[in-house]
Amino acid sequence: MTKTRSQLMVERLRSMQSSSPDMIASAVVSVDGLSIASSLPREVEEDRVSAMSAAMLSLGERIASELGRGNLDQVYIKGQLGYVILMAVGEEAVLTVLAGDQAKLGLVFLDMRRAVADLVRLI
Repeated sequence: MTKTRSQLMVERLRSMQSSSPDMIASAVVSVDGLSIASSLPREVEEDRVSAMSAAMLSLGERIASELGRGNLDQVYIKGQLGYVILMAVGEEAVLTVLAGDQAKLGLVFLDMRRAVADLVRLI
């Protein structure tokens, strides 16, 4: 049985999360705000995460461009309970990761970059 592209992406997200215990959830979202693949807890609304991720990516790209910072690499938000980290997956999608407040960000970024390299081939 051949796996769909979406199933392969979900497997890659789960693999990324299992390699980094600081990652709580992840999703790949189109730049239009539609969910492509996700590994989110049940209490997290997939549509809401998708829409907000696309909006943040778009805003981050605009800020980086307008302020002469080059192409956007990542956007991260730190809250009291942890981080929301976004990383572009090619030009058509974004990888969103929720990480705990004690997350080792260097390792999270490394795992995300590795996952992005794989996800780009699947999109």
